[in-house]
This record gives sequence, structure tokens and C-alpha cells, in this order.
Amino acid sequence: MTARGTRAAGSAGSAGPAGPAGDTDDLDVEEALALVREHRPLREPGDGRGSTPAGRVPAPVPTDEHRSTPWPRAREIAARAARSGARRVPVAVPLADALGLVLAAPLDALTDLPSFDTSAMDGWAVAGPGPWSVRDEGVLAGQAPSEPLTDGEAVRIATGARIPADTTAVLRSEHGRTDPKGRLYAGHEVGHGQDIRPRGQECRTGDQLLPVGTLVTPAVLGLAAAAGYDTVTVVPRPRVEVFVLGDELLTQGLPYDGLIRDALGPMLPPWLRALGGEVIALRRLGDDAEALRKAITLSDADLVVTTGGTAAGPVDHVHPILDGIGAELLVDGVTVRPGHPMLLARTKENQHLVGLPGNPLAAISGLLTLAEPLLRTLAVHPAPEPYALPLWETVQGHPHDTRLVPVAVRGDRAVPLHFNGPAMLRGIAAADALAVVPPGGARQGQETELLDLPWASAGIGVCFT
Repeated sequence: MTARGTRAAGSAGSAGPAGPAGDTDDLDVEEALALVREHRPLREPGDGRGSTPAGRVPAPVPTDEHRSTPWPRAREIAARAARSGARRVPVAVPLADALGLVLAAPLDALTDLPSFDTSAMDGWAVAGPGPWSVRDEGVLAGQAPSEPLTDGEAVRIATGARIPADTTAVLRSEHGRTDPKGRLYAGHEVGHGQDIRPRGQECRTGDQLLPVGTLVTPAVLGLAAAAGYDTVTVVPRPRVEVFVLGDELLTQGLPYDGLIRDALGPMLPPWLRALGGEVIALRRLGDDAEALRKAITLSDADLVVTTGGTAAGPVDHVHPILDGIGAELLVDGVTVRPGHPMLLARTKENQHLVGLPGNPLAAISGLLTLAEPLLRTLAVHPAPEPYALPLWETVQGHPHDTRLVPVAVRGDRAVPLHFNGPAMLRGIAAADALAVVPPGGARQGQETELLDLPWASAGIGVCFT
């Protein structure tokens, strides 16, 4: 069994099993930040699928089976696609807004830490050998410097308070006693410098505390604040726009007369935020092809996500629109169940579109197959380390395709959940992860790769939102 974890900060590589040599190499963060788009021109508008130069016999139209991309390869393509855009400009954000982002500049100490000699304990600051006479006043944290001590003198001091000049040690409260005359005696030997945190013990001004590519966690925020920062320079969150398609969708009430509730509108924005995106808009466009075309061409988001319309039905407009605007289709169908008719396209030099199937669990499959690697690379987040657990029971497989099956993690086992059809959410709502079931299925006890759901390891609203 492989433990859960993440790759070292700075690896923004693709996920999934390794492909051909050189396909899955990871870039460090500075390389990822510096990448400039490879100049692969988009097709000119009107370059329809199936159009051929004069005098050339058109190639046979590929079937879904031949056109579809293997699931691991689709994730690699999505991760690498985000590397081909122009460099994303780092931004300075207040500490309160930096959680879950990645440092785009080193965190260098702006001050010595601590910035003055500090008491590590409550007790007495003492000078020279004891016993000591104790001053009447004490020294508290945050106070201005007190008068220097002379040999044989002591003063009460609190943890974090500035050490008076000429102090030789701090005697802990529990190690000292006073006699009726107010003389202080040590119950233990007092070593020179004992329980004093000297200036610069943790770092000196200019020391690098954390490198480029470090994920900003609560502890990083604390360190930055201690080191004197009010803002940090980070990679901005990728901006995402979501277009929900379908005339049959209701936004409230019970289903009726062939209409159904929209499950993806409430679900996708928080899921995308958990994957590191900043959702700037969610729009419901129905089955209006012109509205969808206009929405895609006018969007300035880094990633556009559409729901439904990716197959070949009478109101499935996504493919014709992408073809009409000259988009570069990178993934057109994936050999995965559910979610087979998902797609990934480059719509502009610095914009991609992920087309999700309309069925809810199939949409989640597309989200984790294509949107997650792309967003991770754009945000320069480290790739999660693959991990596996043995299955509690046998899982049926598809003859040729990968299956993504909701599972609950119970101890060292992955328990497959029922209600895992393409249109169902009951299984995934109770799941901790998705099991990656290879073609042909997986037997009971077989170790199977798991894809964690964003909240399973970090908690809803923590770090990546």
C-alpha cells in the first residue's frame, strides 16, 4: 500500500501512470512560471472537421472508439496543456487571502527572529551566581527595555519578554524559591544562557525561509507574519467560468413534466474552488447555441467549463461551436466510464475549455480527469502522489475502458459504494475517493489506485478554496 501524500513543492507535473519517456517529466515551479506558450497556431475559424484540401481524398471519420484518449493519457494532456500558455503574472496578496496559493517569490526574513533576546520561560532573569536580590518591578512581553542587571540581581520576567542587558540566564519559576527576606535561590544548577532565546536564533535578516513553489498553509502564514510580512507574492488562482447547458433544468422545486433539477450548478463552483480555481461566474444558457458561442468567445477566464452538449445529439452544440471558432481540440472523448464524451480544447492562447457530460457522476469524472490536472498546473500546485488500497470486494470492469468508482475508505480498505451510475450522486456523496478500476475490473483485495476527493484530506474550505 502506498501512503497518501504530495510531491515535493515545485513539481507541477502531470498525474497518472507514466507514459512514454519524457511525457511525464515534472517542471519545478520557477520553470513552470517562466513557460511561454508553444506557438502551435489555432485553426482558423471555419476550418471545419472533415474539410480537406482540394484534390485530397477525405480521411474516414474516426469512430468514438478510435478517437477517444486513454484515461491516463488524457490526464497527462490536460496537465501539460496548461504549460503551453504565456507566463501567469504573480500577484501580491494580503496574508488573509493567501491560504492555498503557491509562493511565486522566496519568503526571505525581513527581520531577525527573534528580533531581540527573549525569555523562553516564565521565571526570573538573573545575573551572575545566586542567591540574588529581586527587583520590585517585573518585565512583561511587549515592554520597552528595562535597566541592565548587575551581578547578584534578578527580576521577574514573563515568557516572550525582552531580556535585560547583562542577564546570564533565566531561572524557571518552578526551579526557584525566595526566603522571607526576598532573596532568590535556585533549586537546580543554572547554566549560562539557560532558557534565553538569543536574537536571530531562528533566522537572520535576509535568510531564505521558504523557496518559490511552497504551498501557503496556515503555518506558512504564521511564519510570514512573524518575519514581518503583510503581503506575499503568489501565483494567482486560475479564473474559471461555468456554463450550465440544457433547457430541461430547474433551479428550484421538484421535477415535473420531464424537467429535472440542475445538480451541476450548485455542485461545480465549490468543487472547482476546492481544486484551486476562482469561479468568477456561473451562467445557465439552456440549449441556445448562439448564446453559448457568444459566452465562450467573450469569456476572459483561464478555464471555461461547460456541462452537457458534448455528444452528437440534436442540441449538443459544443463540438460545432468549438469547430466554428477555430479551437484546438486536445482531447475528444476519453476511454473512461462514466464520462466518456468529455473533451478538452484550447479556445484562445491563454484559455482552455473543459466540456463535461451532462450526467452528474459523468461530469465529476470529467472534472477530475481534465479540469483537475489543468487547474493544478495553472496554480503550480504539487501533483498528488498516487496511492492505492486493496478493494473490499470485487468491482466489475468495462471491457476496454477505465472505470471510476466511488469508494469509502475504511481503515486500510476501499469499500466500493453502490449507486454509481452516470446520472447518480448518492454514491459520490458518501465517498472519500474514486477508485481507478482498470479495464476488465479488479478483484477483491487487489490494490487499486485512488483519487482523493478534495475535502477528504484537507477538509471543506481548507487550504484550496
